[in-house]
Amino acid sequence: MTDQATARAWSVAEAKARFSELLDRVDKSGPQEISRRGQTVAVVVSLDEWERKTRRRGNLAEFFGSSPLPGSGLRAERGEDGPREIAL
Repeated sequence: MTDQATARAWSVAEAKARFSELLDRVDKSGPQEISRRGQTVAVVVSLDEWERKTRRRGNLAEFFGSSPLPGSGLRAERGEDGPREIAL
């Protein structure tokens, strides 16, 4: 079960048979879990929640460009350790 107290676990068969109700529950109560043989295999979420969670906020170059570290005086020192030996 997810952290939301309103989520409910549905079996695959129950979700198929009551799909309309499942969608209503997603709309009213939030994410709903689908399980197969006792294991959660999927979570159904509303389109609004999906778009909110997957929305990109810029790209990697913008992320690094907005970093507060340049000019902060922070100095990272590199260790002088050599490579580790591993057995193959």
